[in-house]
Amino acid sequence: MMLRFRTTAHKQCVEITDDVRAVVRDAGVRHGLCHVSVLHATAAIVVNENDDPNIGVDLLAALDRAIPDHAGWLHDRVDNNAQAHIKAAILGPSETIPVRDGDLLLGTWQGIMLVELDGPRAERRVVVTIVPAT
Repeated sequence: MMLRFRTTAHKQCVEITDDVRAVVRDAGVRHGLCHVSVLHATAAIVVNENDDPNIGVDLLAALDRAIPDHAGWLHDRVDNNAQAHIKAAILGPSETIPVRDGDLLLGTWQGIMLVELDGPRAERRVVVTIVPAT
């Protein structure tokens, strides 16, 4: 299942748990795995706290400190977004979440976030694949 999200800021974390949860419910799979993958080289998927939106803000701030914009990155000569590619590579394009009793098996405060690192973008594509347990 392909989900599409619009981002509104250059860097932001977008909570997508409810959208993914709906795909799992619609699939009718009781037990298995849910794989969530973003199809872009300057975005990422992470599982983290979803109760406090400041976690996303803090994550982006920590990434900016570790990988600053325009720090002499060679790829900036091409399209000026090397830091976004580096951050996305470190975070990773996907997460796999267990499915139990027809729902995502996440901790009390865990959620799935799309991390935008080079926006805003009219469309970010996220693929959700459900693999039933055998």
